[in-house]
Amino acid sequence: MKRYLAVLLSLSSLLLAGDTGSRVLYVGGTVPAIQNKSSVRIEILGDDALKLIGRTSSLTVPYKDVDTLEYGLRVSRRYVEAALISPLFLVAKKKTHFLTIGYVDREGRQQAMVLRVNKNDIRPLLVSLEARTGRRVEFQDEEARKAGKG
Repeated sequence: MKRYLAVLLSLSSLLLAGDTGSRVLYVGGTVPAIQNKSSVRIEILGDDALKLIGRTSSLTVPYKDVDTLEYGLRVSRRYVEAALISPLFLVAKKKTHFLTIGYVDREGRQQAMVLRVNKNDIRPLLVSLEARTGRRVEFQDEEARKAGKG
């Protein structure tokens, strides 16, 4: 019984620790340390900087250096699903969420990164970044504004 209790306690502590960041796809940008179209984790829980952590490299950007936050989405029809599964998928739209973060690096050069974010993570991420950077998120269009403000 004690053994089961110890295992249960250790598992619950792992679950409570959780993932400290959101999984995103680094689509591209000017960051040489991170390869385009690579999966990274963005951590925004730190008080002074956001972190992008990949398998082989990472990047830390102080919040004070962030000067641009832009949110946009691409809406497309689900043609493949319609062809393979059902024509009803033509009615459904697929939304892909993108976040662009612009910042000034240590050498004073303007840098940018474009991230594709999961639909469940985009709103908390936008709110957290606005609060920590002091910058307002710019929306690419009215549809992005509706999706981002929700």
